[in-house]
Amino acid sequence: MRILFLCHSFNSLSQRLFVELGARGHEVSVEFDINDAVALEAVELFEPNIIVAPFLKRAIPRAIWESRICLVVHPGPVGDGGPSALDWAILNAEADWGVTVLQAQDALDAGPVWAHRRFIMRDAPKSSLYRHEVTEAAVEAVLEAIGKIVQGGKPAGAEEMGAVPVWRKGMQQKDRAIDWTHDDTDTVLRKIASADGVPGVRDEMFGEAVYLHDAHRAGGLPAGQPGTAIARSGGAIARATRDGAVWIGHVRMAKVKAIKLPATHVFAVEAESLPQADGQAEIHYEEAGSVGFLNFRFHNGAMGTEACQLLLEAWRKAAARPTRLIVLCGGSDHWANGLNLNLIEAAASPADESWANINAMDDLAEAVIRTTGKIVVSAVGGNAGAGGVFLARAADEVWLRKGAILNPHYKDMGNLYGSEFWTYLLPRHAGTENVERIAAARLPMGAEEAASLGLANKIVDTGRGGFDAAVRGMALEFAGRPEIGALIEAKARRRADDEAAKPLAAYRAEELDRMRRNFHGFDPSYHIARHNFVHKVAKSRTPITIARHRATTRSMQPERRAAS
Repeated sequence: MRILFLCHSFNSLSQRLFVELGARGHEVSVEFDINDAVALEAVELFEPNIIVAPFLKRAIPRAIWESRICLVVHPGPVGDGGPSALDWAILNAEADWGVTVLQAQDALDAGPVWAHRRFIMRDAPKSSLYRHEVTEAAVEAVLEAIGKIVQGGKPAGAEEMGAVPVWRKGMQQKDRAIDWTHDDTDTVLRKIASADGVPGVRDEMFGEAVYLHDAHRAGGLPAGQPGTAIARSGGAIARATRDGAVWIGHVRMAKVKAIKLPATHVFAVEAESLPQADGQAEIHYEEAGSVGFLNFRFHNGAMGTEACQLLLEAWRKAAARPTRLIVLCGGSDHWANGLNLNLIEAAASPADESWANINAMDDLAEAVIRTTGKIVVSAVGGNAGAGGVFLARAADEVWLRKGAILNPHYKDMGNLYGSEFWTYLLPRHAGTENVERIAAARLPMGAEEAASLGLANKIVDTGRGGFDAAVRGMALEFAGRPEIGALIEAKARRRADDEAAKPLAAYRAEELDRMRRNFHGFDPSYHIARHNFVHKVAKSRTPITIARHRATTRSMQPERRAAS
């Protein structure tokens, strides 16, 4: 079936659906919802059987939904309507919530229902709920809806299903404004969680108007006047509440062109006068038997220069321990996404900071590759992109959660060449015949495809909540195998052979030579793309790699899946 996505951007849900539908043999193309004329042209060019809107911010044009079935994915239960569904669910502390796939009609979020799912709400920020519970429910519901359409089924009205329609207005800042004097810690956290990612909660810090992001409960701190800053830890600043405190990890100044940055980066001078305290550690190490687990959780998977250096230090300590296996455990929402583009954008010289950041990433990846006295596993439970994919592949094995999505390419960031030894790792694991196809396609990749191409060794078929326990059990079993000593010896011999054939230093030098041109050369594409990404500038057109209906020749159409 030919399925056209109309979406505001190719976000995590859109990518997951793109992968799932493609794996089931559907021909999927994507068009960004720039305006009515562009959307109508896309329909004319592609002639889809069905249109799916996984993530839209405005109504589908009447001329489109009158001519074809248009499935709208709404992140709310049957009968719910409005643009801030998940925000309200979090703010109102709903015990459970849902996703509804409905048919587009005149009234927004009021069309007949093709499929729906409910899920238990987790105490988590909006973006995390969206990437996991909402996405899993949406995938199941969209697949069910398409199945019904193929079989000639019909949708049902919300009232027929016993639901009472409720329209929730778009949430405004006044709806989640924090009253530091009266709001307890739970309420403060819910308000910030409801605005996680976009738009943040407008507030004041140190007399400056800001948007608050990335909040966590703070324990063990002395009481303070509600709303005041009382401590710092890493990039976070703790603020007192009436019954405790919260860590504010990131803020964005309420100014034109301001971007989200670590709180201590924005308020560096003010933070210096605050006492240090133990906050939520971004990096921590633990052991079980002969297995070491190196955990790292960086906001949005972004690994700045300092973060890479701290993780490298932790890696060296872990590698020196008398274990037989080390597991790299990244974030559950984002395993790792490579360079911290926000910190680069905020630097006095973005080109110089880009260079420092990629060298720090390379130092880390090289240390992992050169660790020959142990087996190394990357346990990838969250999505990973660009350098994060190849940092994971620097390990001997990659254990990938079934629902995670990989983006093993750099080129969408202004034709960035990429490093992290990808020119060594990709051919070694995926085969030389697939290197250019993977790099040029610029497409998201699901777990099955990643495994078929050697970018993953095992698929862990669990949800988010069961992944860590499953990995722990697998790691302990692996470390206890009688042949692990022989595996470690074989690994050391293979690394020596590879080094003799072509030193890692040569791969690094070649990659960095190309990266130097990206950062300091005459072509500003990377700097423009980074600026637009960081400032959330909407794209003026859909990339041809996903807008397959706009490819003018067959050679321009990605055929990557033929390789698998």
